[in-house]
Amino acid sequence: MPRLSGHVNVEALSAQNREKASAMGGGTPRPEIHSLAFASRFTDKDIPKYEMPQSSTPANAVYQLIKDELELEGKPIQNMATFVATWMEPEAEKLMTENLGKNFVDKEEYPQTVEVQDRCVNMLARLYNAPKDGKPTGTSCVGSSEAIMLGCLAAKFRWRKKMQALGKPTDKPNIVFGTNAHVVVKKFARYFDVEPRAVPIHDTTHYMMEAKEAVSYVDENTICVFSILGSTFTGHFEKVKLLSRELDILAKEKGIDVDIHVDAASGGFVAPFVFPYLEWDFRVPRVKSINVSGHKYGLVYPGIGWIVWRDEKDLPEDLVFHLDYLGGDEPTFNLNFSRSSLGVLGQYYNFLRLGREGYSDVITSCLEGARFLSFLLKDTGYFEILSEIHRQYNEGLPLVCLRLKAIEGGKLNFDEYDIMHTLRQKGWVVPAYKLPPALETKTILRIVVREIHTKSILEKLGSDLVTAYEALYERHGAASPTAPRSAPAMETKSAERKEETDEEKAKGKVDEETFTSVC
Repeated sequence: MPRLSGHVNVEALSAQNREKASAMGGGTPRPEIHSLAFASRFTDKDIPKYEMPQSSTPANAVYQLIKDELELEGKPIQNMATFVATWMEPEAEKLMTENLGKNFVDKEEYPQTVEVQDRCVNMLARLYNAPKDGKPTGTSCVGSSEAIMLGCLAAKFRWRKKMQALGKPTDKPNIVFGTNAHVVVKKFARYFDVEPRAVPIHDTTHYMMEAKEAVSYVDENTICVFSILGSTFTGHFEKVKLLSRELDILAKEKGIDVDIHVDAASGGFVAPFVFPYLEWDFRVPRVKSINVSGHKYGLVYPGIGWIVWRDEKDLPEDLVFHLDYLGGDEPTFNLNFSRSSLGVLGQYYNFLRLGREGYSDVITSCLEGARFLSFLLKDTGYFEILSEIHRQYNEGLPLVCLRLKAIEGGKLNFDEYDIMHTLRQKGWVVPAYKLPPALETKTILRIVVREIHTKSILEKLGSDLVTAYEALYERHGAASPTAPRSAPAMETKSAERKEETDEEKAKGKVDEETFTSVC
């Protein structure tokens, strides 16, 4: 095989060949101009890509132009990387479309939309078992990232007020979280001058922050401990109640009293419906705030998130601003100002439409799908399953986290990234990534199971995963002759395919360097 002399500059080649094609008649050689497909039926004008055109363009031409370009994107049903909802009922879409122009922040103009938000906050507070004699509060956000910022800011302000009352310095706040936390926690720490204290996760602790180790990072300057109900990496739920007990011991022994913020971005619409016995929410006294993403397992289009505080006293008044320039007194404590009302309306629709029973049915179906795929991939003998939702008595998100299984006495000459790229050729988006520090030598693949993923779709994905593995193994093999151990069914499939290929080779139909599976 000839060696590559260097990387090919596709843009330069494209520009050169545009010139050649244009010289032969028709078209434009300029790469900064949109090339038209079906939109050429409606206009013959040049439409620039990177600057605003001088004149208007017919609506149908612009629509068709953008629609054609978006056809290059992946199919939502094959996007196994995202937690985000990609389907809603037609009635929900109709409701949201009818309210496209409503700016949520204009509360004087759209008071019923604000009322709908408040009802959603009340529903969430009850769902998360807020004390019946308390006064929980909260707000909608553009997503869990904003909600986490607000929850952590409230914790910082509460800590600062407490330290000031004790006459102690407030210049060195810190926040404790696991290395599996969402990047927004690190952003919060950097943006708001808080020392980040990241607790390593371990495979021996099921890829979660271990409670006792986390508490060892806590001191009197800790604004809160950040606990995760549904790790983005592996789907595990951290033990919030156990963490609270360890903090109780710390408070008793050293007088250091620290709150918990729970990041339930994904798990907040999973645990209440399928693991109602699990105490992670406001049943745990140290939990002062919870964030959740409505656009994940809340089943609403992006972006909508929520933050709920245990009691209104847990949201410092210093964070609430009162505005009057839109007419009337408008309290606000969001980081964003102008934003759409659609997420709030979509969430309220789902709450009324599905109820607890409907959400339970949807999440149960997702969990069954994740367990089915976990068992399927495990039984191939090719993959090690790191997520534990398929094991008895294990709570977690409906996802499958896997890596290539080590082979006895050797090493595979391909990795999870090769699997990811091979699957992409068939349209599947399955991310490969390294685990957080202390486990960064492990690379994993993650498959998120959502409402739209039937068992037939998951079976097809499982089949394509096996095909990808076997194609890569045939092409690249391993560093030793020891073959990977596989389940009997998969061995039979491989043997049948090999027999067919050998027969075709004997007939001269298949070249030695040609593979029957995509590589």
